[in-house]
Amino acid sequence: MTINRRDLALSTLAVSTLAVPAVALTTPALAASADEEAVAKKVETFRLAQIAADPKALGALCADEMSYSHSSGKVEDKATFVTNATDGKSKFLSIEYKDPTIKVVGPAAIVRFHWVAEQEMAADGKKVPTNLHILMNWQKQGDDWKLLSRSATKL
Repeated sequence: MTINRRDLALSTLAVSTLAVPAVALTTPALAASADEEAVAKKVETFRLAQIAADPKALGALCADEMSYSHSSGKVEDKATFVTNATDGKSKFLSIEYKDPTIKVVGPAAIVRFHWVAEQEMAADGKKVPTNLHILMNWQKQGDDWKLLSRSATKL
């Protein structure tokens, strides 16, 4: 009996095609890891703290080494970010994080989402919409996740 590469390839393909449905039926859908769930909770807590302009909550969520980059190109450290986010010059009427993805890689988590928000300026009451793509990097410090960096791009 002679077996050539073509016959071998076709038989391998046939076996793998039959094997996939059996595996699919016996393998449960993969659930988010505990770290992914923990990061998702932190991201939501961060969103709520931004809406509330809560300096204590924002400070607790951010790493001391945090770098916060706005879509304008302005970059802030932790202290400057917390001060500017809570100074009362504007307030968020809404912030929505659409289509978030979280990928945990060791002690780091890469978070991406589409930011849609509306802000009201205190000086003149003008409402300003924002539409951004956000990249956040969270770092596991001990048992806690902290925001290490954030970058925004206008859409």
